[in-house]
Amino acid sequence: MPPTATPPSTTTTPPAPSTPAPAPAAASKPRPRHPLGLDTLASHARSLFAAGRRSPVTTLVCAIALLALVMYGEDARTIAELSIDDYLYPDADIYNVSGLPPVALPPPTCDLAHGRWVFDNASVPLYREKDCTTLTKQVTCLANGRPDETWQYWKWQPSNCSLPTFDARRFMERMRGKRLMFVGDSLNRNQWESLVCMVQSVLNKGRTKLVKRGNFIVFHAKEYRATLEFYWAPFLVESNSDNPNFHTIVTRIIQPESIEVHAQNWRGVDYLIFNTYIWWLNTADIKVRRLESRHWSDHDEVPRVEAYERVLKTWATWLNENIDPARTSVFFMTISPHHDSPDKWGNPNGIKCAKETLPVNYTQPLDLNHDMRLYDLVANTAKSMKKVPVTLIDITRMSDYRKDAHTSIYSVRQGYLLTPKQKADPQNFADCIHWCLPGVPDVWNQVLYTRIFSKSPPSPPAPTPTLPLPPQ
Repeated sequence: MPPTATPPSTTTTPPAPSTPAPAPAAASKPRPRHPLGLDTLASHARSLFAAGRRSPVTTLVCAIALLALVMYGEDARTIAELSIDDYLYPDADIYNVSGLPPVALPPPTCDLAHGRWVFDNASVPLYREKDCTTLTKQVTCLANGRPDETWQYWKWQPSNCSLPTFDARRFMERMRGKRLMFVGDSLNRNQWESLVCMVQSVLNKGRTKLVKRGNFIVFHAKEYRATLEFYWAPFLVESNSDNPNFHTIVTRIIQPESIEVHAQNWRGVDYLIFNTYIWWLNTADIKVRRLESRHWSDHDEVPRVEAYERVLKTWATWLNENIDPARTSVFFMTISPHHDSPDKWGNPNGIKCAKETLPVNYTQPLDLNHDMRLYDLVANTAKSMKKVPVTLIDITRMSDYRKDAHTSIYSVRQGYLLTPKQKADPQNFADCIHWCLPGVPDVWNQVLYTRIFSKSPPSPPAPTPTLPLPPQ
């Protein structure tokens, strides 16, 4: 049992919903604005056409430039901002890590996956929910009405060593001029949100930028010319659920041998962190599109483990053929649990993870009905990767104990906060998959930090004028 301690209160009151303004009359409805602004585009157009009168060739070039401004205005503006920022502040805020003692890394023989949760209201959390401006409503449990906050005050203590303290400045120096990308499902997005919050305290707020486009969410840290990115690909391979905003459970179909539609966006990334698990659990068989078929409806149902193995084979082959291990470090996150069976942790009268406020108070393995065949496939695939090493980040057992740390009924459903009626029905509405932040994903990132610093820094890429945006 944890020592008696009263953590400082950080509970915030959710803001009262604002009353929507009445819709304007149809006749006065304003025109939609382009990201660059219509006035700006008009000014550019006048300048380009004025120049175009002097030469037919110039006219053609001007027309192409104007088309590019319209189609790629947001990307052009972001690249321009980064270029100007680099020009004005070419070596801004360089943190001299050479004079610091090295990171106190655990020995390579230490198993970080086995240990216990220790109550600590002094050194954790590493940030406050209200101070992290990029958190989504899905994970802001305090703002969403959670009455307790003890879940934030636990650190992971491995059995035979210790995790190094996360040093945000040292981490961002390692990221200087680089791209780090999480690839996978919403749990990898949960971890990406956590990492962005963990480094925000050392960043100049006026020199960060968040860009959402398609499958990408990209956090730019301009002073470091670095990006922390999330890329939505819940099965890693192509599927009919690749739209991050529109997909359903019952009609999910994958194409196990087709990965390039996603993987083309992973080239040139310095740190790749993959996951795929939770989307595989809805049915024992997975709908798989037939090879050479022209329609998603042309599919078979394949045992889960067989389909998963085919996906990992496709993924590993792509890495071996496209990744330069001297440039890119590759990681794979293991199973993040869902806590839907309270009888498993000795609470037969509980309802999923609702009202759980403490971790499971023992260190023996907890049986949560994971499909360990998928875990073993990932572990064996990582072990077999010789040309492109893959580091397994084993978060499963440590996360199994944290029945208290899920968003539960203090989250959103289809973009909206749960209603009082929904909150009163945790059996149907409690989210026991995703995690409140700050919380458990912070520890996952602490392990990732440890593994990144345990490796020699990858070779720097060839110098480029600006940090490229992720591909369109």
